[in-house]
Amino acid sequence: MLKGYQSWEFKKRPVIMGTATIVGPDEGNGPLGNEFDIVHADTKLGQDSWEKAEKKMLEEAAQLALENAGVTKEHIQFYVGGDLLNQIISNSFAVRTMQIPYLGIFGACSTSMEGLALASMIVDSGYGYQVLTGTCSHNSTAEKQFRYPTEYGSQKPPTAQYTVTGAACAVVGNRGKGPVVTGATIGRVIDMGIKDPFNMGAAMAPAAVDTLQSHFRDFKREPGYYDLILTGDLASVGYEIACELLEKHKVPIKQTRYYDCGLMMYDLEKQSVQAGGSGCACSATVTYGHVLKRIQKGELKRVLIVATGALLSPLSFQQGESIPCIAHAVAIESEVN
Repeated sequence: MLKGYQSWEFKKRPVIMGTATIVGPDEGNGPLGNEFDIVHADTKLGQDSWEKAEKKMLEEAAQLALENAGVTKEHIQFYVGGDLLNQIISNSFAVRTMQIPYLGIFGACSTSMEGLALASMIVDSGYGYQVLTGTCSHNSTAEKQFRYPTEYGSQKPPTAQYTVTGAACAVVGNRGKGPVVTGATIGRVIDMGIKDPFNMGAAMAPAAVDTLQSHFRDFKREPGYYDLILTGDLASVGYEIACELLEKHKVPIKQTRYYDCGLMMYDLEKQSVQAGGSGCACSATVTYGHVLKRIQKGELKRVLIVATGALLSPLSFQQGESIPCIAHAVAIESEVN
């Protein structure tokens, strides 16, 4: 199953049996608004805190993903998930109500593909038959933890990104119909010395490029193998840097269409989101919503999702540490390819 140095090839082609995507009002007003299962008009979802609202979104996404997969929680062997909040409390508290064996993970905004890779590995190896994976983020919880509270009203620079309010889950199984997961590349931690939490795109771009190079090396492929390659949430600043780095390293990325989930989530000209989207839910909702629907319609056959994450904490930032980053890639293909 090990492919090359840091990749996995899934010979049994685990199936994405069902997914669910839930977002807030800003995301619903974006270009992909019609692609999501549920769009909430209230960012608090009727709860008395933003954190409880984030947890509720994840609970809703998990239940809907199970329904869309045609299974119940009793059919699920493991849940793999994480989020941005300290001690990944959104997932830990949500799983408290699910009562499913739980593997909590933290990859910051790369958590979506880290979870999908691990869920696929469990199914492909036979250590589980159906695995649920999920992640979430909320603008009003992440911003006040990593930067400034929304109520503070601080002006943000153009390089800043807008944390996506949303949750997404997928059921990965050894049977059924749907897109299949054929491989994954586990990223390395890359730290270029950037310390500005308002410039995450620049910090994460080198990690994305490193994982892309590793993926092509391990699988002995070129970018043209895929119909679409998406990075997770580099947004406008990081996306431009990634394109420059790919050209510098002579990666023929123009063989395919390469874009970024953070640029797809919002209308940058009409919505006040600075450089674009970020957060665990960014790549998760775009992938499990928009991308998988295009695969199911036959518009795409092979897709590579490279979710990126900045592994800082509020404490590390306050102590002047630089921002280590990581990116995990997962290859998703149509059932008949």
